[in-house]
Amino acid sequence: MKARKVLPVLVLLLFAVIMVHQILRAQAGPQRPPSPANGSADTVLLNGNIYTMNSKSPHEQAIAIQGEKILFVGTNEGATRFKGPKTEVVDLEGKTVIPGFIDAHGHFIGLGESLQRLSFVETRSYAEVVAMVRLKVTESPRGEWVQGRGWDQTRWPVKDFPDHRELSAVSPDNPVWLTRVDGHAGLANARAMEIAGITRQTPDPPGGRIVRDEKTGEPTGVFVDNAMSLVGRHIPPLTRDQIKRAALRAIQKCLSDGLTEVHDAGVGGETLEVYKELIGERRFDFRVYAMIMATGSPLNSPAALTLDAYLKTGPLIGYGGNRLTVRSLKIVADGALGSRGAAMLEPYSDDPKNTGLMVTPKEAIYAWAKKATDGGFQVNTHAIGDRANRIWLDVVESLEKENPKVNQLRLRDEHAQILALNDLPRFAILHVIPSMQPTHCTSDMRWAEQRVGPERIKGAYAWRSLLKTGVRIAAGSDFPVENPNPLWGFYAAITRQDQSGWPTAGWFAQERLTREEALRSFTLDAAYAAFEENLKGSIQEGKLADLVVLSHDIMKIEPQLILRTEVEKTFLGGKLVYGKVAARP
Repeated sequence: MKARKVLPVLVLLLFAVIMVHQILRAQAGPQRPPSPANGSADTVLLNGNIYTMNSKSPHEQAIAIQGEKILFVGTNEGATRFKGPKTEVVDLEGKTVIPGFIDAHGHFIGLGESLQRLSFVETRSYAEVVAMVRLKVTESPRGEWVQGRGWDQTRWPVKDFPDHRELSAVSPDNPVWLTRVDGHAGLANARAMEIAGITRQTPDPPGGRIVRDEKTGEPTGVFVDNAMSLVGRHIPPLTRDQIKRAALRAIQKCLSDGLTEVHDAGVGGETLEVYKELIGERRFDFRVYAMIMATGSPLNSPAALTLDAYLKTGPLIGYGGNRLTVRSLKIVADGALGSRGAAMLEPYSDDPKNTGLMVTPKEAIYAWAKKATDGGFQVNTHAIGDRANRIWLDVVESLEKENPKVNQLRLRDEHAQILALNDLPRFAILHVIPSMQPTHCTSDMRWAEQRVGPERIKGAYAWRSLLKTGVRIAAGSDFPVENPNPLWGFYAAITRQDQSGWPTAGWFAQERLTREEALRSFTLDAAYAAFEENLKGSIQEGKLADLVVLSHDIMKIEPQLILRTEVEKTFLGGKLVYGKVAARP
């Protein structure tokens, strides 16, 4: 009986204690976060308009950084608690902060090279290209190769491939090699073809095509996909120092565009060694997720030797303070749509005798993928045409039937550009990540439907349709094919318009992304495609402090203003690597 009387009294006392505690807590005001147990922050950013990409706290005001990682994300008051005597405090003055952009598909050394070579991206006629080469020849020693990239016959008054004769007339003594904007076709002058031993009797190589004059059968100077190597192998390869200089130029360009990481889509062993060397020299203020380039046979090619070396030691993850990761293989299945080399299930609508090119046969794709996945490596396959995409999905399906754990390797489809509608659901079913480039859509939309017709175009650049199946899209640019600026890709993703605002309603506007989806594809979902979502891609405590400060709020401004938005600051691991910071005590 006594116990029954005591119990209610204890309950009442406990309730009273709780009430008193709550009253005292309310009188004391809001609770402040504790000061860091392991020291003060190195940098505190205040008064920001911060989009974190963290669904639990999507919009915040301040960030505290210690070393390379984020200590705190929240209010100004909370971040100030981490201030110490040596902390640098930065007033963002309301500027927008987002996670560092990640380009899920670029060509890093190619970007660095392109900054030093002739660029024809802005040319609007073949005559302009010839004029630029004529000038370059006058500045070059006799016999030296003249190289350039970026021509696009679809932007010229005459849409056909060019003929070398005009080019050869202005460059009789210098071999010339000019690659198309997509990197899947090249134009050689007569001297270059002479050095390469190209004649009308030269056969088309497997997976390649020599474009010939319909009347005479003579090569026109244009070489598509695997045929490009007939000329390219005679060009002196880059020296180690040239690769290093190209990498450093690419780093500076990417940082100025707000990129903090690039998935380098196809590199060789020497380039990987250059990256390691620059990291050792503390000159590599960037992050690269490198894909070993698969070329030739999976048994005895140089690429196979590079892959074998990494398979022996296992994936290289987070080398040099998370500067370099090597855990994936890049396979090129087909060519490109602009040069009609993308492998199609049916002939091109504007070229009825052509179904495109399989650069790598299905059997070799399987052999490469089997070799890599058996060693725990991710495989990322370039597939643009609907036939190439289906072949890659079929290979993935076979691999997963043989070994269900393959689906944990986050296999990727690089481009996923033209898809048969009944293949769309297979991406989610097979756990394949579509790695897509929004500006490809806005560059190609002028002529894409002419290439593939009104039915197949329904499965082209199908971002929204793919998202509806439950996949994550990793976004990139495919630079230097396109401009590396991720803000251009963000704009293209949400508008499906070119930079003049055409077409007014957007091209197949039902496939647009929201701003949140677009930003996620260039940050957190790109990180996921590299197994790095717990390390980067969002602004959260414990993650790397890779941040970008923008001049405008891209999540709210008019779309056209996105193209005029500037990157004011780029932080890599808490270190300012681009821009200037005005600090205050």
